[in-house]
Amino acid sequence: MNRAPDWLQQAESDLEMARIAAQAGRHEWACFAAQQAAEKAVKALHLHLGQEAWGHLVARLLVELPITAPSILVEKARSLDALSVPTRCPDAFPAGAPAEHYGPLQSQGAIAYASEIVAFVRAQMAEPR
Repeated sequence: MNRAPDWLQQAESDLEMARIAAQAGRHEWACFAAQQAAEKAVKALHLHLGQEAWGHLVARLLVELPITAPSILVEKARSLDALSVPTRCPDAFPAGAPAEHYGPLQSQGAIAYASEIVAFVRAQMAEPR
């Protein structure tokens, strides 16, 4: 059974949660949810193309696709990858909880990047193979 649509659906749900978190002023969670949305979307595309994907680095997952992802998306994915751990871990910074280190600028950027990656995946999955 191909679970690619389930992964894409969850990616879109995570992206919506990122938007909700940003509106609520929870920018660290918005950044993390955006990274998760991108990761799950790219894993959906891997499954759609008949292969499994392991790991959490969105940039690497994009590069490992059997199709060529635009290089700008890989660069945006690198920015999202940098958000995965420090947005959740209180000891990621020398002082202060993650909530103190993220604001609207970071969450808006993360949501925009993740939105582009999800849109790329959605378009690829809509094309006949």
